[in-house]
Amino acid sequence: MDFDVQSLLQHYGYAGVFLILLLEPIGIPFPAETTLTISGIAWSNGVFALLPLLLAASIGNIVGSLVAYLIGRYLGRPVILRYGRYVGITPKRLDKATATFEKYQATVVLFSKFIAGIRILVPYIAGMNRMPLLLFTVYTVAAALVWAATFIILGRSIEMQWARYHHLIYQYSAVAAVIAVVLVGLYIFLKVRARRRER
Repeated sequence: MDFDVQSLLQHYGYAGVFLILLLEPIGIPFPAETTLTISGIAWSNGVFALLPLLLAASIGNIVGSLVAYLIGRYLGRPVILRYGRYVGITPKRLDKATATFEKYQATVVLFSKFIAGIRILVPYIAGMNRMPLLLFTVYTVAAALVWAATFIILGRSIEMQWARYHHLIYQYSAVAAVIAVVLVGLYIFLKVRARRRER
């Protein structure tokens, strides 16, 4: 989905973070990791505070995951396949994910947050397999907090490293540009000289 995450976050703040992170687990292809990373950069610049940012992101993802779980539990496979095809959920992908989930329920719920595409399927499959709601909620809360914090901190780290080294990047990019111009000029000169000798 093509839209400006940064502009959306500037206009809607924590509510924008919450909304994107709520809709993504339901299957709407919003860029969750990009949103979290940009939010981390905004936190580094003083736009957001860490605790409300982490809560908005985590609660949004948890609520969205619970909605998907309930759809899977009460509406089941036919509805998931009927509407899931618009967001890349195919019978083959659903069967494969279901087989894996049946073997490693808790592990899948915990670690699927870090695998784009798979994490959209997992809440639906958990509901279809009637994983206890309390157990699913506990694992989802833990996973959402760790996942959101990871990408928020990543965004902050990127911003801090950029602030530290961007002047060096500009400095060396200017040097590289000069070297490139010299090399291109030398190449053209040698080519022209070689052609003149051939004549």
